[in-house]
Formats: sequence, structure tokens, C-alpha cells
Amino acid sequence: MDIRYTENEITEIAKKVIEKAKSKVLLFHAPMGAGKTTLIKAIAKNLGVADAGNSPTFGIVNEYENKEGELLAYHFDFYRINDEMEALDMGFEDYLNRDAWVFIEWPEKIESFLPEDSTNIFIEIVDMQTRHIKIS
Repeated sequence: MDIRYTENEITEIAKKVIEKAKSKVLLFHAPMGAGKTTLIKAIAKNLGVADAGNSPTFGIVNEYENKEGELLAYHFDFYRINDEMEALDMGFEDYLNRDAWVFIEWPEKIESFLPEDSTNIFIEIVDMQTRHIKIS
């Protein structure tokens, strides 16, 4: 998938990301301010998350549940970690072994621990309103 979009089209883009994902581990590669968290919230909403909540920037991981309280996804933001060992110390590998979607912002910070079948999502800023997304 290789598409340009605006925030008004985010719900449709989120649906397409889910359709194209080859696994439940989604890696978001993009500069600061490109809309990673906005897209992740739209994906979570499409999956049935009750409340996508805030960006995990205040911490490292958010858990998303459906209306019945069942776990649907984890949202990691590794921007603030200094080395990969911090991810291991927080039990990152255990999260990967659960039956849930895993959304990872700044995956380059933990490259050694990423599953080979992860879906890579690249977002580029075209202009203030437009983004370009590529999934591989």
C-alpha cells in the first residue's frame, strides 16, 4: 500500500492498514509530528477499542481494551528509551507473546527484539495536511 492521505481520511486509512497487516505487530516509522499516534488511535478504534485514550508519550506502554474489558492491543512509544535493554527490563518480550495487537512507535530503538513478520508502516510528511503512507 502506497497512499497519500489527510486526517479527514484517517478512518479509511486505518481500515486499509488492518487489511494489509501481515501480523498483529505494527511498526510505525515516522518523524515527530507525522501522525503516528493519530493513526494508531484510528486503528485501535476500528478494532473495537472502547477508549483509545492518550498518547503513551507520558509512559512507554498503553493497554487498549474493548467494551467488555478484554485486551485488544498494546501501544508502545520507545522514543524515550536509551538502549534496548530498557525494553527487556520492562518485559517487552512477554507482551509479544500475548494474543493482542502490538503498535510500536520508534521501533528502531529496539530493532533486535522485533519479530521478523512485523508489518512496517512508513509515514512521511508531505505538507501540513497531507501524509504519505507505505506498508511493507
